[in-house]
Amino acid sequence: MKLSIISDRMPLIVRISRLMLMAMAFWHMYVAFVGPPNPYIMRGLHVAMALLLVYLTVDVKGLRRDVPSWYDVILGLVAASAALYPSFNLDYITQRFLYVDPLLPMDIVVGLVLVTLLLEGTRRMLGPMLPITALLFLGYGLAFTSTLPSVILEQLFMTPEGIFGIPIAVSATYMVLFILFGSLVEKMGVGELFMDFAVAITGRQAGGPAKVACVTSGLFGSVSGSAVANVMTTGTFSIPLMKRMGFKPAFAGAVEAVASTGGQIMPPVMGAAAFVMAEYLGVGYLTVAKYALAPAALFYVALFAAVHFEAKRKGIGSVPQEDQVPLKKVLLERGHLFAPLVIIVTVLVMGYSAPYAALCGILSVVPCALLRKTTRHYVSVDNILQALENGARNVLSIASACACAGIVVGVIDITGLGLTFSNFVIESAQDTLVIALLLSMVAGIILGMGMPTTPAYIVQVALLVPALVKLGVQTEAAHLFVFYFAILSAITPPVAMAVYAANTLSQAKIVEASWAAVKLGATGFIVPFMFVYEPAILMQGNTVHIALVIAQATIGVIILAASLQRYFFGALPGWLSFVLFIGSLLLIYPDPRLTAAGLAIAGGTIVFQKGRYRNATGAAAANK
Repeated sequence: MKLSIISDRMPLIVRISRLMLMAMAFWHMYVAFVGPPNPYIMRGLHVAMALLLVYLTVDVKGLRRDVPSWYDVILGLVAASAALYPSFNLDYITQRFLYVDPLLPMDIVVGLVLVTLLLEGTRRMLGPMLPITALLFLGYGLAFTSTLPSVILEQLFMTPEGIFGIPIAVSATYMVLFILFGSLVEKMGVGELFMDFAVAITGRQAGGPAKVACVTSGLFGSVSGSAVANVMTTGTFSIPLMKRMGFKPAFAGAVEAVASTGGQIMPPVMGAAAFVMAEYLGVGYLTVAKYALAPAALFYVALFAAVHFEAKRKGIGSVPQEDQVPLKKVLLERGHLFAPLVIIVTVLVMGYSAPYAALCGILSVVPCALLRKTTRHYVSVDNILQALENGARNVLSIASACACAGIVVGVIDITGLGLTFSNFVIESAQDTLVIALLLSMVAGIILGMGMPTTPAYIVQVALLVPALVKLGVQTEAAHLFVFYFAILSAITPPVAMAVYAANTLSQAKIVEASWAAVKLGATGFIVPFMFVYEPAILMQGNTVHIALVIAQATIGVIILAASLQRYFFGALPGWLSFVLFIGSLLLIYPDPRLTAAGLAIAGGTIVFQKGRYRNATGAAAANK
């Protein structure tokens, strides 16, 4: 049987690269089934495969290429060998006294080679931001602390606290499988299912095209784990449709960017980065998903409300009739493709591990696609292998990011920078929690600029979480707080990567689009403060209290969206928008008096607006 994916017409090195990508995918699925080997071997092999394939498939300019240069082949082989050095010398590594026994000359050479080639490989995959961040931390450790260079190198290379630490462990065991799952379901037509499903349930409403973008991007973003990739996938349909229906290009691009970014906080998959949080917290993934559920719902409720208010203000209607799809038809023809997601959640609920659940989801995708004639044509050997190859390619960026983030975490741990920074935040805030939260928010957005969510979150865990916990924030809330701002950096100027990606499709002015994205995503900046002060939003406490708090927060975020879009039962004058904005803020802090004041402002606004427009309608009728 001939396969187009590894055709004889391709150069030998291209076929080898593609076969290695597929082998990487199959190996990780095999490990999920039989259980992982020694951690050093598991993590070392994961880094080795990733670095070798980075040098084989990405050139110096960061562009994907088919045929590597001879020196990149050599660099890839050297990088892979260096990553496997601890695995080949496992007895020596595990039996020596850390920071006491001197490093051998070979240890120093191989360690320096690995760090250098890892930084270069990460630059090729992700751009310069993360490698520069790692170099700055290395420079701090070497120049501003008394830590010996050999100790820093030992920490990064010969312990499970640096390059081979928790970040790469999560990449090798959890994230790789969910990335493969996302790639496979996309190839089996789930992207089209999400789009048709969104059109069916929201397409007939006011501002239907933008609401379709919210649903589609939320669903797809949870699986894909990349805001930029999500924008470029679903935005190709949603942004032109929104523009055609009358939304401004800046608003259309902003809706897609914000909805795609929010997918990473939306259970059940949460872009797989949440597995890093589960590892740090020492809890199951479902527990993290429970914490994230209400905040994610509030984020999308506010986004839906903002879209609705903007559509009403602009008089924009539903999706054109020719583009609408009946929900019954969608579910009958493609609804069975939801089954793999249901299977993953079910396996997790039954108490099995997340890697095993992801494996079950992967193995169920093809049988589910074969159930109906409408999706059976997606199932072919070429398509399946292409999905695994694409998934493995996506893993390369995550593995590079996690390994490079391990350099940052290793330096922070060995130099005590985490404690130093925590003390700095506490002293700057003068023991005032709200100031510490604001400082952490700004620091989180800056640290996350231009970086993928996972390494941005990992760096913030080491630097910011200890300070928040010292000031009395619950550990779960502190982690989720920095996780949010690691994600929201994708829509925060000046380095708003998701907005930039959307702008390539919307052709809007970047300043206008960035401002629109910040307004639409405003709830995302406020919700973290809400759950810090009120853990009930993280589903902690008795059921009645949780329900009341979430209801209050829902009203608050809807009012916030109305004030920012200047529409609430009719167009709002500027002064009333400001009053309503104050009312929304009063509903954030869990105090009965502030809540009552916020509700009074909301109720008064409704009465005022209804009376105002009733009078306007009556006056217009009298003039006729």
